[in-house]
Amino acid sequence: QVQLVESGGGLVQAGGSLRLSCSGSALTFSSYSMGWFRQAPGKEREFVAAISWSTGSTYYQDSVKGRFTISRDNAKNTVYVQMNSLKPEDTAVYYCAATGRYGDSWLTNPKAYDDWGQGTQVTVSY
Repeated sequence: QVQLVESGGGLVQAGGSLRLSCSGSALTFSSYSMGWFRQAPGKEREFVAAISWSTGSTYYQDSVKGRFTISRDNAKNTVYVQMNSLKPEDTAVYYCAATGRYGDSWLTNPKAYDDWGQGTQVTVSY
């Protein structure tokens, strides 16, 4: 089990940038694939980005490709998502999630993740 704590959310104008961080408690953090998800009011939680522990590959939702970058620093037990060119439609609560499962095919599915952070609010104004 991994305890996750997100930080870095806030209010930003459209076109601006934010970097979200997610710190994990596990001693074997490097053996967890990490994902970022978001949930806007009245909408279902949706996949944003993920990074595989086994292959190192990264995956993105189409709407954030070219604007968001996921990365990890295993020495710091932290995963990041750099969000550039933010749009009002990016407004949501952002969650990080972790799983120790092997393989990449399920990384976009929130049901495949075992541990979740409490979320951090990102608000993008016009």
